[in-house]
Amino acid sequence: MKNIDISKKFGTRFAKVVVYLGIHKVVGMKRILYIFIFALPLFMGAQDIHFSQFYMSPLNLNPAMTGVMNCKMRFLANYRNQWAPILKSKSFNTFNLSFDQKIPVGRYDYFGFGGTFWGDKAGSLDFSTLQFKLSGAYSKRMAGSRTSAHYLVFGAEGGINQRSINFHNALFGDQIDAGVGPSGRTTVENTKYSIDPGFLFADVAIGILWFSVLDKENNYYIGGSFSHLNEPLQNHYSPSNPNFTASPLYSKLTVHGGGIFAINKRTAIVPGIVTFIQGPHFQVNGGTSFRFDMSKSRYDKQSFQAGLWTRISNKLNSGIHSDAVILSTRFDYNKFGIGLSYDVNVSGLRKASPANNSFEFSFIYNICGPEKRGIYCPNFKKLYQVIVKAALIAAFFLQ
Repeated sequence: MKNIDISKKFGTRFAKVVVYLGIHKVVGMKRILYIFIFALPLFMGAQDIHFSQFYMSPLNLNPAMTGVMNCKMRFLANYRNQWAPILKSKSFNTFNLSFDQKIPVGRYDYFGFGGTFWGDKAGSLDFSTLQFKLSGAYSKRMAGSRTSAHYLVFGAEGGINQRSINFHNALFGDQIDAGVGPSGRTTVENTKYSIDPGFLFADVAIGILWFSVLDKENNYYIGGSFSHLNEPLQNHYSPSNPNFTASPLYSKLTVHGGGIFAINKRTAIVPGIVTFIQGPHFQVNGGTSFRFDMSKSRYDKQSFQAGLWTRISNKLNSGIHSDAVILSTRFDYNKFGIGLSYDVNVSGLRKASPANNSFEFSFIYNICGPEKRGIYCPNFKKLYQVIVKAALIAAFFLQ
């Protein structure tokens, strides 16, 4: 039996709860891993979801990425499964669906809008989060020519989150008999929890992005976003309710960059990096993919990518550690794109879960077409009338 005092280990901004876990017939590192994964849903609310293929989930990365694309519209889907070899049916599952569109404004600028719906379910307590959010961005061209352009983008988003947890699957200290195990008694500890079984809250984020199209084959971007501006509470805290301790969601700073740089006509590198800083936690994902163009004609666009990435993060009070090495691949065919990745565990938990961590799938569908900026089409009839009037006036004065 293991006693975990989350309030002392992770601070008062996490939920103050004490969980008693009875683990039987589990030894060594696997025992530690089961305890960690079982308790994780209780305090993981202070951090957000993440995808190893962060570049395939742009609206979750930065609201300023809304509408930043080569085509007119795009649909994206992502799925992540983590810790399946250990937790089996109780593994961590995350899905994401998003849509965004860009609309030409004036001669060179764009307005982008989009929507995102994602869900996350974790561990044996079925700790789950659902979010729906709307985002908008404005892309202002700062400089450029016929073959290049440089844009500054501002974006914002607002959303609604719902979080829930199933305490019926929890095992508390007063339900365990020493030397025997679970007793089957009904617990009274439920009433002392500072995490509500269900909770609804609003969320707000802003972002900024600079991207440059150098030519048809080369571009880069760098940006940042600030999420959870309102630091929403994760429970029904009030000074008159002694059963709850204020548990706000930490604000999160995201800094990211990447691009596409051609090596030759058929090969390019696609590097990327993202850093998340949220409360006492930080995480860095970085690496690169190599893209191989397999197009047979200008109307048949095909490419294949293979990449190697890594993820590092901090341990509370004990420095930085490598979390995973990520193997990725992607195939694009005209309007469609499919990405696959696998996280190879290289952290201390690999003793209990050798090289097994998570699998991720992503899908993208683009809708392309010519841009319509009709307000800037010249009116040749009016231009002709102006020229004729000017010619008549000039002839009159020259007589």
